[in-house]
Amino acid sequence: MDIKKIQQDLKSLLSPKRYLHSLGVQETAIFLAKRYSCTVDKASIAGLVHDCAKDLNRQQMLNYVDEFDIIIDSVTKKQPELMHAVVGREFARLAFGIQDQGILDAIRYHTTGREGMTLLEKIIYLADYIEPNRKFPGVDELRKVALSNLDKATLMATDRTISHLISQGKLIHHDTISARNSLLCMKEIGTGVSK
Repeated sequence: MDIKKIQQDLKSLLSPKRYLHSLGVQETAIFLAKRYSCTVDKASIAGLVHDCAKDLNRQQMLNYVDEFDIIIDSVTKKQPELMHAVVGREFARLAFGIQDQGILDAIRYHTTGREGMTLLEKIIYLADYIEPNRKFPGVDELRKVALSNLDKATLMATDRTISHLISQGKLIHHDTISARNSLLCMKEIGTGVSK
């Protein structure tokens, strides 16, 4: 895959702010992939393309849902901001020719996470959360933990997401709860560098 071509095409699809965010996620994903022995090329592409459907309007997303025969669960129907990840998986496949299932799944679950996340999925989930343009209380602490324990940092990000959703009175996707429970059940949490 031609990363420069993907960047050009993506730039025309996204707002300048969203494109800058995508570059930040790509940069962070590359860093984490090197740190945790993940395939750098896959992390780079998934990080860059993760929000490829984010700037589509609701009707465009619903059109893609119909076109791709995507089944939307009840939480995503009520929290439409989650739809971009589901649509993004198929949009990335068709618009950018991405066929790698690992990359497509990382795009699909970058917002909610899921039970038994792969290394690449954790990297993209976390990179989206801590990329350099993100500014919120606690992000620096999360970045520091990400240097030594990917699983612990991913769990912290999941906890913060759940707390934020509760404070906003929003629904919590079942995949996010499953991701948190799966991470909590891992023996490696809190023991240092996770691979």
